[in-house]
Amino acid sequence: MQMSTLRIGFLGAGKMATALARGFIGAGLVTPAGLSSSDPVPGAREAFARSTGARSTPSNAEVVDAADILFVSVKPAQVAALMAEISPKITPAHLVVSIAAGVPLAKLEAAVPGGTRVIRVMPNTPALVGASASAYATGRSATREDGLLAQRLLGSVGLAIEVPEKLLDAVTGLSGSGPAYAFLMIEAMADGGVAAGLPRYTAQRLAAQTLLGAAKMVLETGEHPGALKDAVCSPGGTTIEAVHELEKAGLRAALITAVRAAADKARKMA
Repeated sequence: MQMSTLRIGFLGAGKMATALARGFIGAGLVTPAGLSSSDPVPGAREAFARSTGARSTPSNAEVVDAADILFVSVKPAQVAALMAEISPKITPAHLVVSIAAGVPLAKLEAAVPGGTRVIRVMPNTPALVGASASAYATGRSATREDGLLAQRLLGSVGLAIEVPEKLLDAVTGLSGSGPAYAFLMIEAMADGGVAAGLPRYTAQRLAAQTLLGAAKMVLETGEHPGALKDAVCSPGGTTIEAVHELEKAGLRAALITAVRAAADKARKMA
């Protein structure tokens, strides 16, 4: 399938669907005319259409008819009802891509006609700015070409990694929920800057850029983050003093616990 001829439909027009759609358009993989979405909530439809320039409708059937790649982007509790509704309209030409957290491939495949190609994805919201961290697992009938297509789509809006499905709950806890952890850290660091005398706007920009720069150093140098941390900590200096306070406060343990809690929640949702 040529990227220029892709027809992508989002069943659910929430924030993640909008982020992915905008990312696909921004990367030149699809035009607004090749996109469509459905949602029962008028506000969600209006926001999707306004943000992407694509059509949004209350009818799931219309989206199924208009698309070759169907993104299941409703809340996990709504997946069963959605799949029951659209299953009679799914054809062998459709590729079903689910971004519903915690819904396993087996449940998705059981809800559609036999042989339907299904892929399960765990993306995150930085897709909106081309910096998503996504992982995906392919179903029994999905082809190698389907996996490569998922890689190209998700890779157009950030990092995309194929993993065994059993690891997707861990991905949910780490990168799926992870932006919230980073936002908390940016907010807290900015608060610290304000407490030390910086204007709020300046403190927030410096905090955000600091996390961005640190992440780029990990990705681009390939060095262990512990080694990069050590390089910043001069003997008897300010940074090691700050790291000591973070260790006393249990930052490292709190983040580990947060990732495990989110992963456990994803497993329970299944």
